[in-house]
Amino acid sequence: MKGDIKLNSNTEGLQLMKSTEKIWTRDFILICLANFFIFLGFQMTLPTIPLFVEHLGGNDQLIGLVVGIFTFSALLLRPFAGHALESKGRRFVYLFGLTIFVLSVGSFGFAMSIMFLFALRIIQGVGWGFSTTASGTIATDLIPATRRGEGMGYYGLSGNLALAFGPSLGLALAGVLTFKQLFFICAGLGIAALLLSSKIRYKKVEKSESASVTVKWDFYEKTALSPSLLLFFITVTFGGIASFLPLYTEQKGIAGIQWYFLIYALALMLTRTFAGKLYDKRGHQAVFIPGALLIIVAMVLLAWLPNSSILFVAAFLYGFGFGSVQPALQAWSIEKAPKNRKGMANATFFSFFDLGVGVGAMAFGQIGHLFGYGSIYKTAAISVIISIILYIVILRKEKSSSSRINA
Repeated sequence: MKGDIKLNSNTEGLQLMKSTEKIWTRDFILICLANFFIFLGFQMTLPTIPLFVEHLGGNDQLIGLVVGIFTFSALLLRPFAGHALESKGRRFVYLFGLTIFVLSVGSFGFAMSIMFLFALRIIQGVGWGFSTTASGTIATDLIPATRRGEGMGYYGLSGNLALAFGPSLGLALAGVLTFKQLFFICAGLGIAALLLSSKIRYKKVEKSESASVTVKWDFYEKTALSPSLLLFFITVTFGGIASFLPLYTEQKGIAGIQWYFLIYALALMLTRTFAGKLYDKRGHQAVFIPGALLIIVAMVLLAWLPNSSILFVAAFLYGFGFGSVQPALQAWSIEKAPKNRKGMANATFFSFFDLGVGVGAMAFGQIGHLFGYGSIYKTAAISVIISIILYIVILRKEKSSSSRINA
């Protein structure tokens, strides 16, 4: 009896310790603010870059290429960013990435041809790859391990807030300002992120337990592969929305594209209030399939899209689904990685994010050109169905492996 009382006391004490571990420290607030400003600058360009390509004389295929090359550039650089985070430190990688991002976006307004814009998008991808890989890793460093799902949800809110206002603000400003003025404003937001990030007290790099062991150069963290692969098939849908939804709604004569992005972002933020906690308590099994099913419904509605009301319903469902799935997959990809491989795990996760967006943008550029914009969202729904099938396969393999170990 006494032993039971002592055990219960220890359990309650452990739960109390977990609940009192602080997430909202000074440095965590700074990284969230810096992330908000860099994402705001990025989100303002998201729906306006396709319009700028069209302004320069490009068609759907060229829009897909300009959008896609950015993500492939970021993809190729993320493994280098992951290694640099462990060798050069968080501060160097983050500030370097932010600087490259600011310079490239500020130069967009001087692009007089699609080829020059294409080159600048490659450079922007370098900055984005370094800065976002570093930012996610820095946030992971600052969040208590016992509250990682919850903390990553709060961190994700900073990007979601930017998403709530960025696309709509970008589209509104594009209607009253020149593209050059718009891109200068976006670069100024990147400078604000630079100033904030310079004040953060960065965690020192964790050294490998065996210093004598030579670590081979690699391009991914194997413990992060399963959730990252699932993320790829989910973010393919994002390539279709970011690149072609403004043009699709314009073609159909449907108003309210600015409201779409706002509703989507508000739904994302709503999920952050509970999805991370649900992940911490019950794991990814409670989050992934319900979230993925909502995304499928949203894609079907966009393929149909008879009016603005359906557009807004699709925005809410997509935001709710994506907001549930993405932070759960990110926490899953990081939690099993060794301490000295957290940066590489984050790089792997975002590499697959970029790959999904890039493949989606380029493939959907061809699909939209050949079969119409509606076909883009039918194909996107199939991509999410594939992710659900893969998830079930991964779960079965994990359970089978666990059974063999226990036996």
